[in-house]
Amino acid sequence: MFEHFNEEAVRCGDLDIFVRHGGNSKAPGLLLLHGYPQTSAMWEHVAPLMAKNYHVICPDLRGYGRSSKPESDPEHLTYSKRAMANDAISVMEHFGHKQYYVGAHDRGARVAHRLGLDHSEKVLAMVLLDIAPTREMYAHAKSAFATAYWHWYFLIQPSPLPEDIIGQNARQYWLHKCMNQTKGAKPFSDAALEEYLSAFEDPAAIHASCEDYRAAATIDVSHDDEDGERKLNVPLKVIWAKNGAVDNNFDVLALWRERAEQVEGETVKATHYMAEEFPDTIADHFSRFFENTG
Repeated sequence: MFEHFNEEAVRCGDLDIFVRHGGNSKAPGLLLLHGYPQTSAMWEHVAPLMAKNYHVICPDLRGYGRSSKPESDPEHLTYSKRAMANDAISVMEHFGHKQYYVGAHDRGARVAHRLGLDHSEKVLAMVLLDIAPTREMYAHAKSAFATAYWHWYFLIQPSPLPEDIIGQNARQYWLHKCMNQTKGAKPFSDAALEEYLSAFEDPAAIHASCEDYRAAATIDVSHDDEDGERKLNVPLKVIWAKNGAVDNNFDVLALWRERAEQVEGETVKATHYMAEEFPDTIADHFSRFFENTG
């Protein structure tokens, strides 16, 4: 995976954030953020395509993969999207990028949303994959969504309930949760899948990922509420899976227009794991949008 890319641990405060990076270091920076329960390996096909014109930087979010898994706190601030966004800023500053583009999927897209809200001066444009805004999804969710995205409500249960259940067979849990979302497709390479499964067997990773979701349902919503009428004011494109759970349960563009000043979007005929299933398509969406907004 990631031929011609380098790997290193970037010190961010008290944490080490594992990063894959490649491309021309003098080119514009492109930050790629992964989702749950994956790692930066999800960009294995998209990143090399984007490295032709960008300095591509793919971190493992705190709590995931080879990054540090800090102890959490009662308010789940440690795993708030604000804290994760600050990690991303430190990573990009380490590589000399004060402004950059962002492509992000799933949980990483929620981090990117907060990054753009708190630090709009750093983000030139962003493309978010298969999410609507967190607060609005919780507010508008009905039983059909809760059934499809059952893990949202399972993972936020008080510790150690979900941790203990997942820890009985972490690999089987990962496969059950993720393979159900592929709808029969096989988007994961053998190498990426083994990285995901091996990383997720760590009890600290299981706990951290639960804290990520607990934060989303509590402190992240509070941070959204504190924004009041303030909207994301960087160019935004959203792409979501046609006939996926997000598409079936929400008016995605309408929700994003409540939270963003400049937004466009469309569906793609893919599963939730679109960056691995159709990397050429996703890279093309990234490239065209960034070129048109740069």
